[in-house]
Amino acid sequence: MAKVIIMTDSASDITREDEQIYGIRVLNFKLAVGEKSYTARVDFDNEGLYKILDEYDGIPSTSQITKFDFYDEYKALYEEGYTDVIYVSINSKGSATYSNSVLAKEELYENHPEIKDKMNIYNIDGRSYTGGYGFPVVQAAAKVQKGASADEVVAFINDWVDNCVIFFGMYSLKYAKKSGRIPAAAAFVGEVMGLRPVSRIQHNQITTEAKVRGDKTLVPKILDLTVNEMIPKTPYCIVYGSDESVCEEMKAAMTKSVGYPPEMTFRIGAEIAVNAGPKVVGVIFKSQNK
Repeated sequence: MAKVIIMTDSASDITREDEQIYGIRVLNFKLAVGEKSYTARVDFDNEGLYKILDEYDGIPSTSQITKFDFYDEYKALYEEGYTDVIYVSINSKGSATYSNSVLAKEELYENHPEIKDKMNIYNIDGRSYTGGYGFPVVQAAAKVQKGASADEVVAFINDWVDNCVIFFGMYSLKYAKKSGRIPAAAAFVGEVMGLRPVSRIQHNQITTEAKVRGDKTLVPKILDLTVNEMIPKTPYCIVYGSDESVCEEMKAAMTKSVGYPPEMTFRIGAEIAVNAGPKVVGVIFKSQNK
C-alpha cells in the first residue's frame, strides 16, 4: 500500500499549524547574522526575525540546505515506511537547495539500490518563493490525506508552479540595497524620490514589473496588475511581512475586486526578508500568461 509524504523547506513559509495538520516534512534554512547562526522556525518566529533584521546593520545571509541534510532525511523517511516522497523546493535559480535534493536522491539510490525499488523520490523545483510554492505544498498534502496518488499530486503541483505569478511590493529599498539586489546608487535615488518597486516572480525569475511613487500606491498597483492577469475564479493568496495592516488592505482590495477572499495568507520568513525587508505585500495567483 502506498504511503505518500509531502516535503518542503522553510522558505515556503507554510505555518506550523499546516505543517502539523497535514504531516508536511519541513527542512529549515539557517540564517547567519554576523558571527551568530540561527535556524529558521527553530530559533525565532517571524516577529523575532524582523527584530533581528531591524537591529542588525550588516548583511544577513541564508545558507542552502545541504546534500547531507537531504540524504539523512530521505533515509529516515524510508525507514518510516514511506513509498513516495514528494519534495517541493525553493526556486532553483536562487538557491542550490534544489540541486542538492537531486544529488542526495542519486547518491542514496546508488548506495542503497534496495531503496530505489521501494521508495520513489520526486524532486520538484518550486520555481518561486514563499507561498508561490507553499500554497501547492499545503494543497497537495491535503490531497494526500484524502487518498490522492503520488502521480496525481505531482501533476497538481507542477501545474501550479508552472503557472504561478507573484506581484510583490517592497516598502523600503534599504534591505535590497544591503543585499546587493539593487545597486546602492539606484536605491538611494529611489528612496529620495519615494519610489516603490513592484516585482514579478515567475518561472524562476525576479523582474521589475512597475515602479510607483509612495507607499499608498503599492496596493492599488498590485491589485491592477493581478486582476488583469489572474485566471478568473481561481484561488489566490496574500503575502506580507511585519505589517499586518497592509495584508488586510490587500485582502480587502482583492476581495472587493474579484468577489471572493484569498485562499491563504503567507508571512515571509528569513529567506525573503533578508533581501526585501520585513515590510512587504503581494498577491500569489495562477496566471493566464504562460
